Formats: sequence, C-alpha cells, structure tokens
Amino acid sequence: MTELTRLTIRQTISGLKEKKFSAVEVTQSYIKNIEQNRGLNAFITESFDLALTQAKKSDEKISAGTAGDLEGIPLAIKDLFCTKNLRTTAASKMLADFVPTYESTVTQKLLDAGTVTLGKTNMDEFAMGSANTNSFFGPVINPYKRKNSDENLVPGGSSGGSAAAVAANLCAAATGSDTGGSIRQPASFTNTVGIKPTYGRCSRYGMIAFASSLDQAGIFAKNVYDAALLQRVISGFDVKDSTSMNLVVPQFEALLNSDVKGKKIGIPKEYFVAGMPEEIAQLWNRGKEILQKRGAEIVEISLPRTDYAAAVYYIIASAECSSNLARFDGVRYGFRAEVPGDKDKLSLEEMYEKTRAQGFGDEVKRRILTGTYVLSAGYFDAYYKKAQRVRNLIRQDFVEAFKKVDAILAPTTPSAAFSISESKTIGESDPVKMYLNDVFTIPVNLAGLPAISVPVGFDKDGLPLGLQVITKHFDEQTAFDVALALEENS
Repeated sequence: MTELTRLTIRQTISGLKEKKFSAVEVTQSYIKNIEQNRGLNAFITESFDLALTQAKKSDEKISAGTAGDLEGIPLAIKDLFCTKNLRTTAASKMLADFVPTYESTVTQKLLDAGTVTLGKTNMDEFAMGSANTNSFFGPVINPYKRKNSDENLVPGGSSGGSAAAVAANLCAAATGSDTGGSIRQPASFTNTVGIKPTYGRCSRYGMIAFASSLDQAGIFAKNVYDAALLQRVISGFDVKDSTSMNLVVPQFEALLNSDVKGKKIGIPKEYFVAGMPEEIAQLWNRGKEILQKRGAEIVEISLPRTDYAAAVYYIIASAECSSNLARFDGVRYGFRAEVPGDKDKLSLEEMYEKTRAQGFGDEVKRRILTGTYVLSAGYFDAYYKKAQRVRNLIRQDFVEAFKKVDAILAPTTPSAAFSISESKTIGESDPVKMYLNDVFTIPVNLAGLPAISVPVGFDKDGLPLGLQVITKHFDEQTAFDVALALEENS
C-alpha cells in the first residue's frame, strides 16, 4: 500500500470509503511524520490527542454512512485562525499563551466537514514577512534543499509553516492567509498548490487581523483538485463578517475542466522586471507554451501601475496593521510586561510602552511605526489617502485587462527559495529589498482578485518554481481550470 501520508485528499477519501484503512490509521501516519520532522519547525502547537479523538469519531461517521465532505482528513491550521480551546499565538510573544474561547468561521466549516486537526502551523509574526523568519518560535525550514548543499532554505512567508507541512507530507492540506502573497509565494517555494480566493469569498471572522482590507483565507494542497475541494468548503457568506459576500459558492472540484481551448490568457508586460532570473522567464515561457498547445490564445496586456503596487501596499498594510494591533496593550488579554518594583506607581502609558516593546518583534514594530506615521496628522493626505487612490487605479488596470482576457499568467515569485542566512542579512540591512519578494503577488491583493500558484518546474539547483493564474473577481473556477491544465502538463 502507498504510504498513507503521500495520498491526495481525493485518494484518502476513496480509501476511507472503501475501508482500505481507517481515519485513525491515516491520522497516526501523519502524527508519526510530524514527530520525525520536528526539525522543520513547521508546527507551533501539536494537537495529537484531539486529532485521534476526531479521527475515531470520523470512523464512526463513515461506518454509519453520515460522513462529511472531508471526513477523516488530517489538516494543519495556520496559527492565525482562532481555534476554540486550542492555543492560537499568531507566532508572537504577545499571544504566546492565548487560548481562544471561540472558533474561526473557516476552521468551523472544516470541522463541520469532518476534518481532523493535527495542530497549528508556524508563521511570520502576525503574518508580517516573506520568509517565515519573523516568528517568536523560530524560523520554519523548507523541506527542499539546493543540490549538493545542506544549507537551510526559507519556505516563504508568512504561511511558511503550512506550506512546509504540506510539502513534507505532515498533513493532507493546510489553511493559510494571504495579505500580499503569503499563500502563493510559500506555495511556489515548496512545490505545493496555493489558492488565494477573491476578497470576500471567505469569512475573516476569527482570523487575527493584520490588514483588514487585504487579508483573505486560502488553502495549501498537494494538487489542484484538493485545493478546489477545500476552497469550496471554507467559502461562503458569514453574518459575522460584513466583508464576506452573499454569493452562491460553485462546486469548484466537481466543475474542474482543464480544457482551455479558446480561452485568452493575458501576459502582463510589466511583470518582466529587471534582474529577473533567466530560469523564471523560461518557466513563464513554458507555461505559455503549455496553454497554447492546449488551444489557448496568448495575449500581451498592460498593467501600467504595477510599479506602484509595492509602495502602495506597504503604506496601506502598515496603516491597517497599526490600527489592528493597537488592541494588544497588556490590559485585556495576552502578554503583559513584568515590571520590577511597585506596579501601582506605573502609569498606564508606561505599562503600554513596556508591554508592546517586549511583546512585538522587530518587523511588527517597524510596520506599526510606519503605519502610525502615514496615518498621523499632516501625513494622512500625502501618504495614506494618495495610496488609496493609486490602489483604485491598480484595481482598474485589472478590470480593463479582463475585458480582453479570461485569465492572466505570471510568475509567482522573482526567484526560488533563498537561504535563512540570506533572509536575515537582507531583512536587517534592507527591509525594502525583502518586501520586493512579493512584487508579483501584491497587485492581486490590492485589487481583491483570486489567484492560484501551481508548481510548474524546478531551477538548476533542484528548487521548485511556480506560476500564478489570476482571474477576475469571483471567478476562481477559471483559475482552477487553467491551473489544472498547467498541472497536467508539468
């Protein structure tokens, strides 16, 4: 029998129905894998007892013929989603001991479908980072390495723990969140499929907020079918989130169709950035050739405000971060700084200062300060208000492009995974250079569009590379279909 942890979700569901193995056996296999691969540091919190209890209930439901759509499937949950009675940290000292009393809508939908929770995955603190080196619990290590090298590489960020866990077969799939590329970039770095749906397709209730107008829940999976199935399950309107859209959710996995004949695929000329490795350009050409051979028409398009996207993103995201993280003050919940001496003599302001200085990491503090600055009197119009205007222009660029094409094909990242040591050096000396790792993914979030990263090849060092498919608002189905066409020929 094929090792259980290497099966896709579709294969696992089939095997469970046919009684080839039990949900408990599948869960035990994943637990064993996690225990043998703790060196990757993919998990912050393991919940093995809970998982085995859930798996036992799943076996009972399968036997009784009352199984859910994902009955008995072991998943990992990014530690940004609140999970009732299970520690949720956002990879921060500020929330290191926080145990929610409620469940996020996304994770509740998964539980209702019968999933098994293996644990909470590591991430960049409060989802701020492109390498997963900003976690209070230490960096996550990419399961892939360069040929003839043992140097540890980053899995991408901020959802690096989820990406690494799926890539190393530590779970059948995992949740992620994407604010500026935090699902798609790690997916590209780890040879996994990562889907970021349209803003509003999923509820954000119970997700610890970074930038509320950009954050969106999504999925890491082993293939396009699994991603489509999971995305369908977690999507839908939620009265607890006013930004979720009350639209019918298509049966994404049932409607999958890799026939792209007649579809027009846009190639944005602005994504040919200076200094982009030749291998990325070759990969992009390969993707175009695959779709052309399957009958698609390749059309050059222009997204003229692309160059402004990174600057606009970091103004808006930092401003929203400054606002959202103001709640972490040491008063109501979370970390409070220990202060020697008579605490009664401390002013409230001093308690705030010490708690936030000790509770947040350097990158989070950098973004809070940036956001506070751009929202301050005298700078609001010059920075934040102007950034919002340009954001609307970027969105309009995509609206115009989709009048000509059905989907856009572009690289997911400007490079393959880099080493942890390189990440730290760049992050400390030139944070802006690290921010540019998201140059191809950020515009999608600013426009609120769906996009999926799918593995298409490897570079000369044996590291995975991905392409992303971008489609118009609430047209995830076309993104899945084009991604499937690429997957079938890669």
